[in-house]
Amino acid sequence: MTAAARTRFPVVLTVLAVILLGVLLALGVWQVQRMQWKEGLIAAAEAATDQPPVPLAEALKADNPEFRRVILTCRGLSAAPYVELQSIEDGDAGVRLVSACAAEDGAILLVDRGFVAAEVSARPPVVVADTMPVVFTGVLRRAPAPSALTPPPAQGRFYGRDAEAMALALKVEGTVSPFTVFATTSSNPDWAALKPSAPPAAFSNNHLGYALTWFGLAVALIAFYGVLLRRRMTRKDLDS
Repeated sequence: MTAAARTRFPVVLTVLAVILLGVLLALGVWQVQRMQWKEGLIAAAEAATDQPPVPLAEALKADNPEFRRVILTCRGLSAAPYVELQSIEDGDAGVRLVSACAAEDGAILLVDRGFVAAEVSARPPVVVADTMPVVFTGVLRRAPAPSALTPPPAQGRFYGRDAEAMALALKVEGTVSPFTVFATTSSNPDWAALKPSAPPAAFSNNHLGYALTWFGLAVALIAFYGVLLRRRMTRKDLDS
């Protein structure tokens, strides 16, 4: 290529194309990494579901105890103070009752005791001085923080799972675990309206599609740049 031809090379266009190509490829690689992370999370959740429940203290020693089935004892849980979390269970509106539990090993956790349908106005009794031990099984889950659009709590009812605010409302003293125990056996077996359950470990894994989209845009950019460059160089050669 002659010196005159080199001066016609679209340097600015090329630099912009290279920068944009780098961004698209980086986004594609990031989505592949996210896909691998999500697949690992799904595998861990499925493996934890198949394992028998273990004592809470043992589960909390794991690097990532989320989704582990645990068995624990909470004194006074059947008559413990609670906050209500607005929820939907199998299409029915209602609330979930959330109490604090000081486990035998000293850990302090929030316990989601279960779902109560909206048409049920009754609630379990609250007896602060109750120390009767309640043994139950549950699933450890790291509760997601509420979004900025979540309404603030009002009159003891929450609209997002804000663990810190719930602990404050329950007057918990000490550090609360980042994990919530979702009871799978009832803290109040004599009260059928309370339905203990753990939310399903549902994951959306669309990262492969996102990665292919970014890589596809990168290929399209290369093709577009090649066509544009060829036309520009051909036109300038004809003008010279």
